Amino acid sequence: QVQLVESGGGLVQAGGSLNLSCAASGRTFNSYSMGWFRQAPGKEREFVATTRWSGYRTTYYADYADFVKGRFTISRDSAKNTVDLQLNTLKAEDTAVYYCAAAASSRIIRTWFEYEYWGQGTQVTVSS
Repeated sequence: QVQLVESGGGLVQAGGSLNLSCAASGRTFNSYSMGWFRQAPGKEREFVATTRWSGYRTTYYADYADFVKGRFTISRDSAKNTVDLQLNTLKAEDTAVYYCAAAASSRIIRTWFEYEYWGQGTQVTVSS
């Protein structure tokens, strides 16, 4: 059974940092695209960052939403089946539930409906 479990959310002041982690189990996700989305109250789920396998060993390519470039960093550990999202220079508008997702694809995928597996989400609250 496939499971994605997020952790690392919390309350932080504006300008602060958090590291979100997603642990995947149930299969090997090395060749999967894995990404992070977020959803704020009253808003649609939006793309944050994603990674895809390059096809060579443990090299992955990353892609980011424009609003997070330079502040957030996505990384993967294929040996541990984890994907992390480092959040820096947080702003109040980053407040949302952050979700980890996986898709059986080697493409860069920015649309939430193309992801097959989802975690339960972790709350990030940034106070101004």
